[in-house]
Amino acid sequence: MQIAKAIELHGKPVAGGKFPLICTPLVGRTRAQLLDEARVVLAKKPDILEWRVDFFEGIANASDVIGVAGAIRALAGGVPLLFTRRSIREGGEKIALSEEQVIALYKTVCESRQIDVIDFEMSNDPTHIAQVREAARANDIKLILSFHNFSFTPGLETLDQRFLQADQLGADIAKVAVMPRSLEDVLTLLSATLSASQKLRIPLISMSMGPYGSLTRLFGWTFGSALTFAVGASSSAPGQVPIDDLNTVLAILQKSMTAAK
Repeated sequence: MQIAKAIELHGKPVAGGKFPLICTPLVGRTRAQLLDEARVVLAKKPDILEWRVDFFEGIANASDVIGVAGAIRALAGGVPLLFTRRSIREGGEKIALSEEQVIALYKTVCESRQIDVIDFEMSNDPTHIAQVREAARANDIKLILSFHNFSFTPGLETLDQRFLQADQLGADIAKVAVMPRSLEDVLTLLSATLSASQKLRIPLISMSMGPYGSLTRLFGWTFGSALTFAVGASSSAPGQVPIDDLNTVLAILQKSMTAAK
């Protein structure tokens, strides 16, 4: 069963339209650590790599960032690269860059065309969102507009609004990630995902985080989430499941759901 749209890059569905895609993060702090990490992760055959550049100690040097992105891309052998600076207010690492410098970095990285997807948070200044959106569009890069709450799960209406806001702001993909305090919160996230998958014009990604939230990483796709994050070498968020375990669960669920039709 597939509800939502599959993610496409450069005019083609990623991994032949596989649903859900599996994305694994890279969080190394140096070039050497990142490339070692990429080799380990790629051996586990993810569909997308995410470089969390806020972990990278050379983030202030755009040429270093582009060089590492190119090196990762060369290793990846066609596996798409998602570029993410997660802000500290939404769970990221502290960096020595102003927001204006982050925007300049994003523009430069987009112009280098060493990445395929870029993530930017909806909580950012609308002018900055517009600048990143235009830089991505000009260079055939897909834009994820994201919302993260590491403290709690907002109500259903708020989550609905966040998904819709991403679409209205011109995202190619909408992402919502929240922290549950109960199983009821997990149901709220899944309900919002199902609703958004039926209303949005674009693909979406959703997840709850932490121990309860690991459930959504395993079967959130059945409610419409087109991508799930898994640990290849190191985790970038609480509740991420090892990629081997995730593949096992997905195979079981997909076999069972196909047999039930």
